[in-house]
Amino acid sequence: MQSVRTRTVLSRLVALGAVLMLLAPASSQAFSKAIWGQVYRNGVNQFPLYRELGVSIFEIDLLWNQVAPTRPRDPTDPRDPAYVWPTEVQQAVTQARRFHMRVLLQIIGAPPWANRGEPSNWAPRNPADFAAFATAASRHYPSVHLWMVWGEPTRAQNFEPLTSAPPTGQRLDAAQRVAPHLYARILNAAYGALKKVSEQNLVIGGCTYTTGAIDTQQWIENLRLPDGRPPRMDIYAHNPFSYQSPTFTSTPGLFGEVQFSNLPELAGWVDRYLRPGLPIFLSEWTIPTAADQQFNFYVSPSIAAKWITEALHEARAYHRIYALGWVNVYDDPPLTYGGLLTENGARKPSFEAFARG
Repeated sequence: MQSVRTRTVLSRLVALGAVLMLLAPASSQAFSKAIWGQVYRNGVNQFPLYRELGVSIFEIDLLWNQVAPTRPRDPTDPRDPAYVWPTEVQQAVTQARRFHMRVLLQIIGAPPWANRGEPSNWAPRNPADFAAFATAASRHYPSVHLWMVWGEPTRAQNFEPLTSAPPTGQRLDAAQRVAPHLYARILNAAYGALKKVSEQNLVIGGCTYTTGAIDTQQWIENLRLPDGRPPRMDIYAHNPFSYQSPTFTSTPGLFGEVQFSNLPELAGWVDRYLRPGLPIFLSEWTIPTAADQQFNFYVSPSIAAKWITEALHEARAYHRIYALGWVNVYDDPPLTYGGLLTENGARKPSFEAFARG
C-alpha cells in the first residue's frame, strides 16, 4: 500500500502534468516535412514521389479571386453558385488522403468586388469578406485543418497597400504601419471564422520571408489590431531563403534579413511581440544550384545537399519548428534551378538529402 507521503507526491505530479498540458500549444506535434508541388505532372501522379521524400504535408494555394470571381449571395455557404472550387485543390485533398498526408491551404488573392476593383494582390477592403470566404472554404474542405493566411505580405507583389520602410530597426511611420495593421485584422478575422467551423483548424499567420519592403522584425512588432493586441494565430510562418549555411548562429541578419541561421532570433521576436512559444512553420525553402531568375545566389549541388541535411537536422532538434516546406520540386529554367530534380526528372543530390533528412 502506498504511504500518504507517496500518494501526495504522485497527486502533485499528476496535477503538474495537467497544468503543463494546458500550457502546451494546441498545435504542438512532431516535426513534419512539407512540400509545394503539382498533384499531377505530365499526367503522372506526384504523390508517390512526395511519399518517397518523407513528406507529410502538401501545400497548395487557394486563390480567393479565382474561386469567387463574383460576390456570393451567401459567402459562408460553399454551395453558393458564385463559387468555382478548383479541380486541382480537390485532387490534392483526395491524393493526400490516399497517401496519408495532410493538406495546407494558403488563402490568398482578393477578387475585384472585395477590393474596389484593384488587382488581386490588394487586400480586401473589409476583413469580414475574407473571413466569410475562409468559412466557406473550411466547410467545403472539411478534412483540411491547416490554413495559411496570405503568403509573404511584406512583398508589394503579394500584398498592397504596402509602404516600404528602411531596415534600420526604427519605428514605422503611419503610412508604413497600414500594411501590418490591415494584415493583422485579416488574420484575426480568419482565425475566428476558421475556429468557429472547427476547433481542429490551425491558423498560420505572419508569413514573412528573408527580407521584404518591411523587414521581418518591423512586421512582427507592428502586427497589431485597433485595440493594440496582436492578431490570433496558432503558428507563425516564415520563408527563410538562405545564401549562407543554415546552421543556427546568434549573429543578427544583415539589413534585417532572417535566413535559416537566424531562426532563433525570429523566435525571440515572436515571443516578445506575438505570443510566447508560438510554433514556427517554415513554409517555403529552396536552394538554387545554378544562376536563375528567382534568386541572386546559387551553390554547387553538393553544397545544396549539405545545407539541406544541416537544415533538417537543426529543424528536428529545435522544438519551435513545426514543419519545413520545400518549394520547387523540379528545376524550371530559366526561372529556377532550386528543384530537387532537374526539369527532366533526374534526381539531384538535394533529392536524396531531403529524403534522408
